[in-house]
Amino acid sequence: MRLTSTALLFLLLVSCNALALKPQLLGRHTVQTDSHHRSVSYKTFYFDQQIDHFGFLENGTFKQRYLLNDQHWHKEGGPILFYTGNEGDITWFCNNTGFMWDVAEELGAMLVFAEHRYYGESMPFGEESYSNAKYLNYLTSEQALADFAVLIKALKKTVPGAQKSSVIAIGGSYGGMLAAWLRMKYPSAVVGALAASAPILQFIVPCGEFYKVVTHDFNISGTNCSSNIRRSWAAIDRVSETGEGLQWLSQEFGLCSPLKSPEELKAWLQETWVNLAMVDYPYEANFLQPLPAWPVKVVCANLKFDTGVSDKQLLNGISKAVRVYYNYTGDASCLNTSQTATGNLGFLGWYYQSCTEMVMPMCTDGIADMFEPQPWNFQAFSDDCYNLFGVRPREDWAEIVYGGRNISDHSNIIFSNGNLDPWMSGGVTKSLSKSLIAIMINGGAHHLDLRYNNEYDPESVITTRAQEVHYFMKWIKQAAFD
Repeated sequence: MRLTSTALLFLLLVSCNALALKPQLLGRHTVQTDSHHRSVSYKTFYFDQQIDHFGFLENGTFKQRYLLNDQHWHKEGGPILFYTGNEGDITWFCNNTGFMWDVAEELGAMLVFAEHRYYGESMPFGEESYSNAKYLNYLTSEQALADFAVLIKALKKTVPGAQKSSVIAIGGSYGGMLAAWLRMKYPSAVVGALAASAPILQFIVPCGEFYKVVTHDFNISGTNCSSNIRRSWAAIDRVSETGEGLQWLSQEFGLCSPLKSPEELKAWLQETWVNLAMVDYPYEANFLQPLPAWPVKVVCANLKFDTGVSDKQLLNGISKAVRVYYNYTGDASCLNTSQTATGNLGFLGWYYQSCTEMVMPMCTDGIADMFEPQPWNFQAFSDDCYNLFGVRPREDWAEIVYGGRNISDHSNIIFSNGNLDPWMSGGVTKSLSKSLIAIMINGGAHHLDLRYNNEYDPESVITTRAQEVHYFMKWIKQAAFD
């Protein structure tokens, strides 16, 4: 969400017995091991999905990939946990969403992880899918939601024993937004949804809120940490006034390629600080990069300087801090300013979505946050989109389509957010009714509740997961009597 993130995202892997599916559901079995060496097994299928669900001239189809595990499934009506895939390869999300694997046995659930169109292997026009605006025209959240609804109907129709299964949508970050919206738009497809770290209000909140949360994380994680990052921007400008200074910065940060401008370094650093706040987990993890426990605190240990420190001393501390994110393992021979997160995310696809309907205003002022002032300029953003893709964004479209804050008539959605996660700025953080539940996770970063159980989990996330399973059981029981 935003061009940086990742927004933000994860799924689960799956093992399954052979399914008696129709010919358009092609399958292969795979076993993988996640970063914590937990073996997960799944079967991969490809479903013939409509390219355009809302018009009738384009009647072509494409192969939508999904992963399935029925190891613990109680057949004949057992529930289905359905992950609404976000902006990237579905197998990577699958490996990073341990919650579904951890609760599958307790719930007797089938696990399904559906890949979002235009990401991973689910390309509507094959290798040409990103070649022009005409082909990219079908990359929208609305089309993706329809994909999920159609796939759910097909599974319930063709998988023996699934006809009466209750389906619960689960997703994180953009995938969490899709899980909530799937319940809102297609309530007959899913009985409820868990929307973890889902910034469905990011389109309409004040543009500076996101970076305030990032700054708060660094402010509470070390003495002078956020203030020294704020001071670093001017220090970079002063040092880079000469060609010799720019060369020194390239060497000091151990960059793979010499800097062409200070703006290149500053943009890279800004995204690095954002990513660190997102993945500030209480244990070693490998979501965007291999990182230590509480990485923001580890970063801030390098930034305790008082105000009298020189520019080069300050930037030496910044360079050490950055290496926590990019070289925690010590394996990197140099740092690449063009690679800030895992390659499993589809950044170009998300950029296109941001340039059409996913318009999330972002700004900084250098006072309430630790970044250089950068106002939100919709026209400049629109011009950039047009120059890159030949399209212009619809500024208010997401609010019109999905309701903005006016969603209280919907039901059976859990919105979970961590107070360390920058995306909580656009999340639903207060319950709207007895069945639109908001859960805040103290000490939680980006969708911490969707990760595997871990011995270092704070009590807040342990309690949150128990609440989520409680509501799942409640929804499943309600559906059985409807």
